[in-house]
Amino acid sequence: MLEIRNLRAFYGNIQALRDVSLNVEEARIVSIVGANGAGKSTLLNSIAGVLTSKGGTISFQGREISRMAQKSIVELGISLVPEGRQLFTHLSVLDNLHLGAYTYHRRKNKKIISDTMEDVFTLFPRLREREFQTAGTLSGGEQQMLSIGRALMARPRLLMLDEPSLGLAPLIVEEILNTIVTLNENGTTMLLVEQNAREALRLSHYAYVLETGRVVHEGTGKALLDDTAIEEAYLGGV
Repeated sequence: MLEIRNLRAFYGNIQALRDVSLNVEEARIVSIVGANGAGKSTLLNSIAGVLTSKGGTISFQGREISRMAQKSIVELGISLVPEGRQLFTHLSVLDNLHLGAYTYHRRKNKKIISDTMEDVFTLFPRLREREFQTAGTLSGGEQQMLSIGRALMARPRLLMLDEPSLGLAPLIVEEILNTIVTLNENGTTMLLVEQNAREALRLSHYAYVLETGRVVHEGTGKALLDDTAIEEAYLGGV
């Protein structure tokens, strides 16, 4: 579904990605793991069009998207749940969800918006209970649910999540990770950046390890979990 070849990206004069190549197959969960500053968020932002890459190619379903506008990338079927949630905190839960469906509002497709909203409320019942509540007054876990729900309102085929468990209590983390598995089982392809590398590898079909902007290891989630060198370097030791 997604093919990246020799991707290079910079922040000013600092190179954040160095010839990164990877594939994401349809209906799979693929994780990107690595230390802080390895380039994981940069990779997701480059795919989403938030950051313009300086070399290499990004292809989604055979179509080159590395120079495409963010809106067009969303319309093709890619949504990003950003690190830190980045909600419109002064707006209600309902308004945030409607903003996630802006491409469908432009097409005046009210039925798709209504049906997708119902799917989101079924996935996250607490959002239904709080639909008129201001987003900034939600708990951290509820805000993460809203951030995921907002991304789902665009009806993505590829959902990218950047640190979805960051700052959340263990029970909420488990709920969010279970939601990722449920969405994947229902057909959504996932590209996941997650601080809890062990959990990310546990639920992933395939994974890549980034180090200083380069892919240094790759393999199935299970294979990387069972790799002693990966264990010691990225999972906190044996």
